[in-house]
Amino acid sequence: MRPVVARFAALFIAAVVGANVVSATSPAATAVPAPKLDRRVSDEADPGCGGKRPVKARATAKRKTTRFRCTFSDEFDGTQLDTDVWVAQHTAWSGMSSGNFDCLVGNDPDNISVGGGVLRLTARVEPEEFLCRNPAGNFMTDTTGANISTYKTFSQAYGRFSFRARFPNTTAPGVHSALWMYPQDHAYGRWPDSGEIDVAEWFSSGVTTVLPSLHYRGEKWPHTTGWTCSMEEPWKWHTYTVEWTKHEMKFKYDRKTCWTTGWAPDAPLTGGQPFDKPFFLTMSQVFGFNDNAVTEATPSSATMQVNWVRVWK
Repeated sequence: MRPVVARFAALFIAAVVGANVVSATSPAATAVPAPKLDRRVSDEADPGCGGKRPVKARATAKRKTTRFRCTFSDEFDGTQLDTDVWVAQHTAWSGMSSGNFDCLVGNDPDNISVGGGVLRLTARVEPEEFLCRNPAGNFMTDTTGANISTYKTFSQAYGRFSFRARFPNTTAPGVHSALWMYPQDHAYGRWPDSGEIDVAEWFSSGVTTVLPSLHYRGEKWPHTTGWTCSMEEPWKWHTYTVEWTKHEMKFKYDRKTCWTTGWAPDAPLTGGQPFDKPFFLTMSQVFGFNDNAVTEATPSSATMQVNWVRVWK
């Protein structure tokens, strides 16, 4: 596990990631005003991924303009999560938890909801401690978290992957939000051998700490994290994007490139491996993790909001 950026390494491998359980009972944390939803079309294309398409970074040899083709879009314009597209994770069958041992309880309306063109993922302190069932070993907790993914419904290698989101409006430590991608199949072995792509990961212990990362067996942390990326006022709406080619990933926050990186895997992997296989989309809202530990100031609930998710090829 890597300091700060390590997160859900045990996803889908029936094991709990983490540290000791930390109590999350606390008063309300310092908050900032929540702005109104900005409905204006951003640089990412027209709503629904239709209309104008983003231009690819590289043109053809004849300087002809090439554009991305939309392959996935969810505008969250309904009244409930589209379960034909998104899988709401349960710790009971995925073994997935957080560093704070939050229990994932699936598509519970207290943790996952859709309305007004916005998806809401919430981590919360429950009224009473309860038994969280886990194939790797049950545990007692009083916190629940939220994670949804396109596991086995949509995955893609290469292209443009973009999220429009805002993170919880707190300045207290202990809240952790993530927009990320994970391999559909573990072609090169369990984590981190088959890779992980973090498009934007937010830690409330450092309010502007929004980081992209690549996890794989090769170059060591911190060289696989985009420390040149951050976000002022992350509680406002921002767009987080990665453009993924065979040998390079370019991370853009609000249209501005903040980190471009390649990767160098350890043998026996070579070239563009392990980032040459389809990855699925995933979004998480939990408590805690490493230097972002829960304190008495941590809020009793924290919600990440997502306006849309769009993917192009």
